Amino acid sequence: MMTDTSRRLLLVGNKWMSRDIIQSMMPYDWAISHSETPKDVTSHATEDDYHVGVILLDANIARYQRSLEELICRKKMCWLAILDRSLLDHPDIRQFIHQALYAYQTLPLDPQKTNALLESALDMVAVSPPDDIGGTGSSHRANEYSMVGNSTMMTRLYQAIDKIAAVDAPVLITGESGTGKELSARAIHEHSMRREGPFNTINCGALPSGLIQSELFGYEKGSFTGANHGKAGIIESTSGGTLFLDEIGDLPLDMQVNLLRFLENHRVMRVGGLKELPVDVRVLAATHVDLEKAVEEGRFREDLYHRLNVLQVSTPALRERPEDIEPLARFFFRKFSRERSAGVRGFSQESMILMRQYDWPGNIRELVNRVRRAMVMCDQRLIAPKDLGLERRQSAFRQAVTLEQARDIAEREAIGAALARNKQKILHAARELGVSRVTLYRLIDKHGIDRHGVSADDEEADLPPRVIPMPSL
Repeated sequence: MMTDTSRRLLLVGNKWMSRDIIQSMMPYDWAISHSETPKDVTSHATEDDYHVGVILLDANIARYQRSLEELICRKKMCWLAILDRSLLDHPDIRQFIHQALYAYQTLPLDPQKTNALLESALDMVAVSPPDDIGGTGSSHRANEYSMVGNSTMMTRLYQAIDKIAAVDAPVLITGESGTGKELSARAIHEHSMRREGPFNTINCGALPSGLIQSELFGYEKGSFTGANHGKAGIIESTSGGTLFLDEIGDLPLDMQVNLLRFLENHRVMRVGGLKELPVDVRVLAATHVDLEKAVEEGRFREDLYHRLNVLQVSTPALRERPEDIEPLARFFFRKFSRERSAGVRGFSQESMILMRQYDWPGNIRELVNRVRRAMVMCDQRLIAPKDLGLERRQSAFRQAVTLEQARDIAEREAIGAALARNKQKILHAARELGVSRVTLYRLIDKHGIDRHGVSADDEEADLPPRVIPMPSL
């Protein structure tokens, strides 16, 4: 009888114990492979090769526990342990089993019970979420641009990238710090006719003012002390490709003149050079500051601003697309899975709700940092709000407020929480709160709640109401 290819079992541990286990499991049609230590599991043994794993634990677990945890975190499999009952007296082993494994069996082995656990583990693997780049439900557009998010704001960004990539004019990318401006610039380059050319980045705010000239435009041999040979600048070395000038608002005024000249005639003059060199480069610039205000204050040249701002892309802040927070968090959880504690499996529902309600002043960069920190520090299966540093804030009523103000605060928080729980779907949130959609829209406007990404769900308008009372004071 042929074995189902999905019933592949990876056995890791003592070879003498493994022989008895393989023998006892033969009637249940598992295709079993054995590795004596976690490090022996070869690189070709991916999660596509095996669905379920069994670890044969012994008293020497301390010597290989780290590599065992790395194996468990790296592979998308469901793991069981088989061990002598006496080992359960060791607190470290009990903790490891509780945090990292699906189940365990003690010796002597009961083959029928073990098979039932393996069958159950196989079912758990079948319902595990996909690992696509955009998270659960990601669209082809998100994958195409190596971005995460299907919100209205992100759809507009994808459409803007499509149009801008088709032409060769300068682009100004605006947005708050941490919103992915460089990622947008790279997407424009990779979808343009220059995709085969270089994509070079320079942070205008990170270089000392004395080095910006030589870094951008290069220098000739002997042009200054230490210039023992000539060097092409980053603009010249980007010929045929795209140059991304990050934090352009921090560029000194004297360098703004040189950059303006290059944008006008597409020629560069090396430091100490005698002639200009033609260069074919597309320039993308990004800033988190208000350049129009900088122009008014005399900190940025108006003519350079208009040269750069031929086309404009705006990267949305994370608080403007709360429906993307959950797929983003899950994406980064998978991306940094090798850093997590072995027992951590995901996020609690309350964590997801609070992440959607949080304002995210640091945007995606802050989200990445909080998720990575929580993955390391969490000692439970699910990441809780305290692991993310997003405990429910109790400060709303610390200052004296009137009863009417207290009601408004409670009402606003209840509406925000209902929208978060229901992924910004108006009909579902209204049903939960026990109000009509018209009333909920009015309350959203009353409290100034952002309506970006809110969905009306008209196709479900005939659903019966499900009333959950509003919080009362």
